[in-house]
Amino acid sequence: QVHLVESGGGLVQAGGSLRLSCAASGILFRFTQMAWYRQSPGKQRELVAIITGGGSTNYADSVQGRFTISRDNTKNTVYLQMNSLKPEDTAVYYCNTNTGRLLWGQGTQVTVTS
Repeated sequence: QVHLVESGGGLVQAGGSLRLSCAASGILFRFTQMAWYRQSPGKQRELVAIITGGGSTNYADSVQGRFTISRDNTKNTVYLQMNSLKPEDTAVYYCNTNTGRLLWGQGTQVTVTS
């Protein structure tokens, strides 16, 4: 059974940092392209960052240079290091595959105050 569990969110001031984690089970993790998404109230879910099984990455323009996606294939976990956070980064953050084909987890709330 596929299971995605996000954690690490919280309340932080602008300019601060957070590190999100997503533990995945029920998939061939090391062969799966993983991604982080976020959704703000009243907005559509947007793709934030992608990482291939081999570690190649790609980012949305809005987070390029501030966020870093990484993975540990031995732990079936994908991470999102978020630095220089801005109020507009406030959202619920989710992980999934690069196509969003898995059952979505509950996400983790990130709130950035000005």
